[in-house]
Amino acid sequence: MYLVKTPKIIQKMFPNFHWKVETDQPTIYLTFDDGPIPGVTPWVLEQLSYHEAKATFFCVGSNVQRHPNLLRQVQAAGHTVGNHTMTHKDGWLTDNLPYFHDIRHAGELVDSSLFRPPYGRMKPRQAQFLQRHYNVVMWDVLSGDFDPKLRPEDCYQNVIRNAGPGSIVVFHDSIKARENLEYALPRVLTYFAERGYSFGALTPDLLHNTRSLPTPALRTA
Repeated sequence: MYLVKTPKIIQKMFPNFHWKVETDQPTIYLTFDDGPIPGVTPWVLEQLSYHEAKATFFCVGSNVQRHPNLLRQVQAAGHTVGNHTMTHKDGWLTDNLPYFHDIRHAGELVDSSLFRPPYGRMKPRQAQFLQRHYNVVMWDVLSGDFDPKLRPEDCYQNVIRNAGPGSIVVFHDSIKARENLEYALPRVLTYFAERGYSFGALTPDLLHNTRSLPTPALRTA
């Protein structure tokens, strides 16, 4: 089970994570997890380029290790990147030290102060440690493209019904999500572009105003 729209009460309970960008401007922040993957990531880049959109890619280190040229393509196109661990580890199921080593290994390949925990899961001590070193980016809207039970149209509707100014939206540039992604992403880009929205990339400067003490994570996907 997962939540398409992260409730405001959860965002307020964990304010030291970045759930959305506080803005009244019509800008949406698309993010793509689990790549880079041949065939999928280049297709995403083409869609973004067509709409003059920028985005953020949370990369799995093992995929970067296999496809370093794709990471370079993402960055050359003006998008930002974030650390998504080396082997897509679930923080809830991983001891702290191996989890930190996995992230550090990915950090050798993905030079970024942005981090997103796989599945949105971290133990309290993991969260406390990582927030001293990274901007921990969660999400406001989950497309659900990874869900094989979800129809592509539902994935599209999840985004257009729930996203608004400042929303951080999750897609996946992965083989598993490809069918839903290829249907939903171009339609999402067109839908919001026609309504005057732009699409921005997340940066540390953009997220610098996060406040409060370190807090434990809560799984929302």
